[in-house]
This record gives sequence, C-alpha cells and structure tokens, in this order.
Amino acid sequence: MRESNSLKPGSNSGLMNWFVGGIGRILISLFVPVITFIVLWQGFIFLRDSAAPQTVLVFVAIIWGVGGVALLYTVSNWLVEQLPDTWVRIIQPYVFVGPALAILAWFLAIPTIRTFILSLYDANSFNFVGLDNFVYAFTNPIMLQAFGNNLLWLVFGTSFSVGFGLLIAVLADRSSFENIYKAIIFMPMAISFVGAGVIWKFIYSYNGNSAEIQQIGLLNGIVNAFGGQAQAWLQMPFWNNFFLIVIMVWLQTGYAMVIISSAIKGVPGELLEAARMDGATEIQAFFRITIPYIQGTLITVTTTILIFSLKLFDIVRVMTGGNFGTNVIANEFYLERFTYSQAGRASAIAIVLLIAVIPIMIYNLRQFRESKAF
Repeated sequence: MRESNSLKPGSNSGLMNWFVGGIGRILISLFVPVITFIVLWQGFIFLRDSAAPQTVLVFVAIIWGVGGVALLYTVSNWLVEQLPDTWVRIIQPYVFVGPALAILAWFLAIPTIRTFILSLYDANSFNFVGLDNFVYAFTNPIMLQAFGNNLLWLVFGTSFSVGFGLLIAVLADRSSFENIYKAIIFMPMAISFVGAGVIWKFIYSYNGNSAEIQQIGLLNGIVNAFGGQAQAWLQMPFWNNFFLIVIMVWLQTGYAMVIISSAIKGVPGELLEAARMDGATEIQAFFRITIPYIQGTLITVTTTILIFSLKLFDIVRVMTGGNFGTNVIANEFYLERFTYSQAGRASAIAIVLLIAVIPIMIYNLRQFRESKAF
C-alpha cells in the first residue's frame, strides 16, 4: 500500500519519480532510434560513394538493408514498450505504420503539392499566372483531342479487357486444358508495355515509300496473302486509336482472366446445382447467380483497368509518339515538360490527370470497405 500511495499524483516524491522516469524513457526512446537512423544513413552514404568491389557492396547492401530495417523496428518497438501504457497505445502503431506513411508523404503527397504549386506559374516557374495553365488544359484543341482519345481507351479498352477476361475465365474453367489456356493468355503480362509496343509496331509496320520492295508487317502480310492491299494502319485517323487499344486488350485480358477466374471458382456449387434443378439454363445460372456473386471482383478489375487507361503512356509513346491523332493526356504531359519545356502547363496536366483518377480510386476503396477487405 505504501508503494502504491507513493505513486499517487498527490505524493510529491512519487510524482517527481514518475516524471523523471517518464522523461528519461521518452528521451531514450527518441535517442536510440535517432542513432539507429544515423547508422543506416551512413550505410547508405557508403553504398553510394564507396569505390569498394561490387561483391562487397552487394553484401553490405543486403546486411544493411534487411538487418538495418529489422534492427530499427526491433529497437523502436522495444523502447516504446518501456513507456507508460498510455504512451504505448498512442505511439506503438506509428512505429510500424510511420515509415510507410513517411515514404508515402515524401514520394506522393509532397510531390503532388509541389506539382500543384508549379501549375500556378509560367513555363520557367518564375511568374505567377494563376489558373491560366488549367484554362489551357481544358481549352487547347490538342488537349481536347487527348481527352477524347482517353475516353476511347476508357470505354473500349476496359470493356474488351474485362469482357474477354470474363469469357475466357468461364470457358477455360470448363476445359481439361485450363492451365495451358490460361498460361497462354496470361503470358503477355510478363512483357513490359514498351516491349509490347515494339512487338506490335512490327505487326502494324508499313513502308509504302519503296517502289521495288515494300516493307510490311505481319498484318499487312496477311492482308496481301488474301489479295488485299497493305495499309498504314497507325496513320488512319480515328481508327488508329482502336489499333492501339488492341495492344492494351492483349496485355490486360490475362490479368482480368486470372482475377475473375479465381472469383468464379469461389461460387458455391450448391447454388448452381440448385438453380439447374429448378430448371434454370446455364446462361440463366451464369447471369443470375455467378455474375451477382462475383460482382465485387468485376468492379475491382474494371476500376483497376480504368485507372490504367487514364494513365496510359507507354504504348502511345512507342507506337506513334502521339502523332496522327493518337495523343493521350499522359503523352501530352510528357511533351509539354520534356519537349516544349513548359513546366507550368505540364504540371497543370498532371494535376488534371490526378483529379480524373481520384474518383475511381475512391469508388474502388469504398467497394473494398463494403466487402470487408479493409
């Protein structure tokens, strides 16, 4: 009882001991992680500036990276646990979440704020121009064309990717060669977008300048074999956008197929069997049982591909460079910043693209929350 009474706030000696002990623990809890961080930072400096052999650098990087992060978390967590229980409940979650939040803030939040500030200045980021760059983004004919093209990618690219993914998932699920079919369809996902652009550029290739030897790609070769005439597919106004969308569908169908297929396998067989016993056809069972059951997965896949369609850059850049009426928002941002040196306009376009993506992301997060994914 005496020891308990000495710790009551009414006891001066107990209060002083508690205050000194608490302050000491807090200082240690701050001091040791700071020292640990300094050690990790010095390891980074060594890896960046050292002229040591490559083998030594690789070994140090592994030890420094894995061991250093584990040490930082372990030491920080142990020291936080030495604090009073109230402080532990407040601080401990941030020991594990804090570094991730710091990385997100440094690489996402702060650059976004800086980009918005730059969007309010001129090309050289010296003179304040207000919303002039945003007015340009929504009124310039080239930007309006880019918006229209992105809309084509959103509607047709997403629809065909999800539609083919769903169709293949259903058909492959009923085949004894399911794994082989899925591996073939999923294989393009292993190719980068730039690599896919190079491959399809050979397919669409056309050179009509040579009178003697006409250099053509695979598609024109097939057309010629059936008596047709070779075409410059990527230079056809409006239609060339659809030829580029084919590449996206080729890449994204495998992703949609795998995710949707796993959802279809989760549909209880008892529901489908009960529907068949009640006289439902396979098509009716599919649309009235399977589709509603995997609705959350379909929404997730669709919104993911929608975001990809809005940010699309690599395919257009490699295939046409945005010429012949194929420009998109991300490619125009690249041109404004790195070709025309218009930092203000480029920043405004980047903010517009971010604003366009945010509603889809919010909707996606709400769907996750409703399905108790979070």
